Amino acid sequence: MGPADEFEQEARRCGYRRIAGIDEAGRGPLAGPVVAAAVILPVHVRLVGVDDSKQLPEAERERLYPAILEKAVGVGIGVADAGEIDVLNILEATRLAMRRAIENVAPSPDYLLTDAVILPEVRIPLRPIIKGDALSLSIAAASIIAKVTRDRLMAAYHERFPQYNFLSHKGYGTAEHLQMLAQFGPCSIHRRTFAPVREAILSAPATELTLAGSGISPSRVS
Repeated sequence: MGPADEFEQEARRCGYRRIAGIDEAGRGPLAGPVVAAAVILPVHVRLVGVDDSKQLPEAERERLYPAILEKAVGVGIGVADAGEIDVLNILEATRLAMRRAIENVAPSPDYLLTDAVILPEVRIPLRPIIKGDALSLSIAAASIIAKVTRDRLMAAYHERFPQYNFLSHKGYGTAEHLQMLAQFGPCSIHRRTFAPVREAILSAPATELTLAGSGISPSRVS
């Protein structure tokens, strides 16, 4: 059984009407942003195939992405870039991206469901759910929106930094990516506080890519 709307129904029984599921993509990679999405779904919506994005092949995520956008009451995207991740740490940057996603939802949600993440600075009632992306339909939908958005961002970064082949590994620490890090050193979208990138900085020669700006906007991937 996949995600259901039981948590959303429970919130509605308590009087809430605009329940947003929130999830992120990109906490683990060595490069690129962390991307969050907030999705408000209508009552009794049918979205066949929606599941935790990690359980779906890329083609299925791409198929579901427009279906979610079409049926959702509201969708918001929030991004925290590599520089913010290095300053804040990955957990706080994830929270920042989620707050930005919430701010970008119209209409504004009156209740939030998250995949186990607590957002202390958000004043909207919130319920963190362990393994929420596998249990809540709106969180699962948010996980797909966040993942597809981030993958498209990384495809855009691949055009700017083809040496790293971001199109293939999306910034995760694969053997290929580590080899490219060792060969070229980090570029401007690498997370310098992550250990493999720190090690590459110490060992790799300086290149013009190290100081290059990323120049990619989330608006390019919508």
